[in-house]
Amino acid sequence: MTIREAAVALSAEILLNEFEDTQLSGAYTSDLLSDVMAHAKDGGALITIQAHKNTVAVATLVNISVIIICNSRPVPPDMLEAAKEEGIAVIRTKENQYTVSGKLFALLN
Repeated sequence: MTIREAAVALSAEILLNEFEDTQLSGAYTSDLLSDVMAHAKDGGALITIQAHKNTVAVATLVNISVIIICNSRPVPPDMLEAAKEEGIAVIRTKENQYTVSGKLFALLN
């Protein structure tokens, strides 16, 4: 499943259209960025409520393809600019991390 297909399936809003629409290899859910650095897998999605520039920096370190912001959190312009520079997709959903994680797990397995 590609990033855009996942966004549609999750009824999520694509906040940044400038990214490579790659196949997702999995996902990791966490709001603790050091945990993401230690455990997230290459080419996956990061499911979080952490909507700030540092989230992009961590996603870059572990080669995350898409950041999924939950609970309709506002996403600041500097986060989107950083994601654009790194080629990371950013999508947003009204649902919480638990729901998004379950849905994405079902879609990818």
